[in-house]
Amino acid sequence: MKTRNAPEENGGRLQGLVERITFTSPEGGYSVIKVRAPGYKDLVSAVGDFPSARPGQTLLMEGAWRTHARFGKQFHVDRYRLVEPSTAEGIRKYLGSGLIRSIGPKTAERIVDRFGEKTLEVIDQQIERLTEIEGIGRRRVEQIQKAWRDQREIRDLMIFLRANGISAALAARIFKRYGGQSADILRENPYRLAMEITGAGFWTSDKLAKNLGFSNDSPLRAEASILFLLHEAAEEGHVCVDHSLILEQGREKLGIEPAVMEEALASLKAGTRIQEENIPLSACGQTSDQRAIYLGSLHGSEVGVAGRLTSLGRYQRLRPKMDPQAALDWVRGRLNFSLAPLQEEAVKLALREKVLVITGGPGTGKTTLVRAIISIYEHLGARLNLAAPTGRAAKKLSEATGRPAATIHRLLEFSPRTGGFQRNENKPLAADLVVVDEVSMLDIVTAAHLLKAVPPHAVLILVGDCDQLPSVGPGNVLGDIIASGKFPVIRLTRIFRQAEMSRIVTNAHLIRRGEFPDLRADTGQKQDFFFINREDPREALKTIVQLCTTRVPRHFGLDPVEDVQVLSPMHRGEAGAKNLNFALQKALNPAGITLELAGRTFRVNDKVMQIRNDYDKEVFNGDIGRVRTIRHEGGHLQVEFDGRSIRYDFSELDELVLAYAISIHKSQGSEYPAVIFPLLTQHFVMLQRNLLYTAVTRAKKLVVLVGSKKALAIALANNSMQSRFSLLKERLLLST
Repeated sequence: MKTRNAPEENGGRLQGLVERITFTSPEGGYSVIKVRAPGYKDLVSAVGDFPSARPGQTLLMEGAWRTHARFGKQFHVDRYRLVEPSTAEGIRKYLGSGLIRSIGPKTAERIVDRFGEKTLEVIDQQIERLTEIEGIGRRRVEQIQKAWRDQREIRDLMIFLRANGISAALAARIFKRYGGQSADILRENPYRLAMEITGAGFWTSDKLAKNLGFSNDSPLRAEASILFLLHEAAEEGHVCVDHSLILEQGREKLGIEPAVMEEALASLKAGTRIQEENIPLSACGQTSDQRAIYLGSLHGSEVGVAGRLTSLGRYQRLRPKMDPQAALDWVRGRLNFSLAPLQEEAVKLALREKVLVITGGPGTGKTTLVRAIISIYEHLGARLNLAAPTGRAAKKLSEATGRPAATIHRLLEFSPRTGGFQRNENKPLAADLVVVDEVSMLDIVTAAHLLKAVPPHAVLILVGDCDQLPSVGPGNVLGDIIASGKFPVIRLTRIFRQAEMSRIVTNAHLIRRGEFPDLRADTGQKQDFFFINREDPREALKTIVQLCTTRVPRHFGLDPVEDVQVLSPMHRGEAGAKNLNFALQKALNPAGITLELAGRTFRVNDKVMQIRNDYDKEVFNGDIGRVRTIRHEGGHLQVEFDGRSIRYDFSELDELVLAYAISIHKSQGSEYPAVIFPLLTQHFVMLQRNLLYTAVTRAKKLVVLVGSKKALAIALANNSMQSRFSLLKERLLLST
């Protein structure tokens, strides 16, 4: 047979053994694989949609040869089918690829050594014979049998789903949810994907529905469209949507006539999936009323927050009042520091009011004030509960006050078993004073759960910086409470002398006011704020990698992974979080035990972030950890979050991303010794003053901006924060 160093372009079929998968898109579709094909000396590149391909599999592919300008000749695959490997070497690679849980590379080698080319036949028909191999007992055989059966079933499902445009990663989640009934369930109602499967989305469901023959004005489609539009609005921070806007978006985005949408609205309201309410805004001094559409859960949350805050403010205090002046005199002697006049006023309000809001930027004395208030309440014998939305924010609050603090989820005792919080109106917190920090991060749903658990007699103090980015979740809780004017608000503005020595603090306040930060090299202040001019995104990327790997660790003695956090305004682009993570992983953690799966590459010791709330694992959106082990044979890896080791099956890896670089939204509530921030004109659409302000205020010891002064000026000039559609302020104003 003639041996060729490169494939010929003629011929529309190619059969080969998959050696490795070099790239898979994050959506789990388009892939580049390397195959060893008979008659070809070198590995051949094949590109296309390979939903279930794994190393060790033999594929019979149909398509055409094409020449890529950069990568050379490739076989572009239109369709393929799996040919089960027949050689012992192919079977070994196939079984050891991670496709079958409980069989890793070493176990695969022992099985194939024992059964050779008959291995797959043994597993199919005489699987109990695996006990003949040392180290494989009956329980392990049962695990392998289940994994083998699941793999066969999911392969059949893949064929159905891939024919209808569903990615491999999504197909795995569908199978995990519905099992062997997946195809039947989706044929009956494909829109269940959007409502029940994480990561599916409306458009995926809609494409499947159209392929299955559902009409454009199907009632199922109209109902799913409304839920999609409301969920999409919630992801953008909105709690509700105007009724007329829903009809308009239904027609413009989805091609559904208003009459069909109205029928779907009525059906969803009857099933309590959504709520519609007329809010008399004219009673709040506005010109017209508001007909708002809510997801049922968000409506309940907004109504609950307004009601609980109002009733909490009216309820009689349980603890006897302490003379404010005596309290101030006592706390001065106790803590050996003096309070500014506005801080003293806040202490007096905390002893008189039931609900108090404290807001201010860095260095304005929020922590000092909170310490004074909780010290007085402790002196009075009050029971304290301190909390924050994230683990890092709670840890920061605990370190600042010297008292225990918990995440809101831990404070409310979330139970994975029941899927709910144990602390609520029926079992309130055992507290006389509840202090919540970083309230700018608090979305409407979390706020509702928290307020349910605050006992009526307790004092509630909300602390946060209203100039930071609003919460990732829907709502603008802190902003709406302040805007309502229903509760006393202390705005701290004075920067204290010690904080004035830090240019991080002084520049943060300049940025907050829209003024250009001080970028001089020597100002007599602590040199903790640097600007490195880079106009070209590629040069900015190169500089950031150098900063993380050598310059910052060498000059400041900081650990490049634990202490340095790169924050980016965007995910995409040359200096976006995605590309930064790729470059920083290569520079900071280039070798070691590696897992490549569905377009993601993880290594032991990688810095990773959880990107959605997982109540079973008790890890939440934005939590950062380190990969500690990867078990190919067990089909899982372990991630350490603040001393807790959490297991992730390979099918759950879409919950994790690399975290050498993260978005600024994900950094809220956290502080890092050093922050490096690319600021480029290619980030134009995301350049906002509060985004820059939030990034700078995440740093404790060092800020380095890498980019252009033009981009910096754009961010400073843009103070038009996107308004969030929420009626919490109006509900508070209308409450009595």
